[in-house]
Amino acid sequence: MNHALIVIDMQNDFCPGGALAVTGGDQIVADINAKMSGASAVVLTQDWHPAQHSSFASQHAGRAPLEVIDMPYGPQVLWPDHCVQGTRGAEFHPELNTDRADLIIRKGFRHQIDSYSAFFENDQRTPTGLEGYLRSRGLTELEFVGLATDFCVAWSAIDAAKLGFSVRVLTGLCRSIDHDGSMAQAEDAMRAAGVTLV
Repeated sequence: MNHALIVIDMQNDFCPGGALAVTGGDQIVADINAKMSGASAVVLTQDWHPAQHSSFASQHAGRAPLEVIDMPYGPQVLWPDHCVQGTRGAEFHPELNTDRADLIIRKGFRHQIDSYSAFFENDQRTPTGLEGYLRSRGLTELEFVGLATDFCVAWSAIDAAKLGFSVRVLTGLCRSIDHDGSMAQAEDAMRAAGVTLV
């Protein structure tokens, strides 16, 4: 089999009670665990920010979460402090079956640049290493689940399609932030890139 399940950012800070909670984020954990059994490989991504990360609104005087600023690599949404390295918020949801993971990709650990995608930093050039791992294992069909649909899931899926993988997003196993039309924009962008939404 050549099918990998890519589980995006199923972490405490993105679940109810977390610093950047996605509504219903915890409701998909059990079904994601069940989905792992049919995959040739399971990859988990983990947002892993240093304290004072440049994407945090707290690092920009007079700015509020969800405002957009220009960074050297392009527009950047400012977020509440979240998924800080070594904190409970950065840990995977306690019910997620992390034992099934073949690989854990940490992203967003460079202080000056954010990373939504499992494949590249937000400059769209700096690779995470995931592409090479998947190719070396012959994994060409990718399914994406997790949080949040309209940011990290969408960016990951679009990059995977651009890299030539066969890509499906299982929308029932994702949840979105949906701020200011972001979900509709993400769906349009994914379809335009050749991503299948299931």
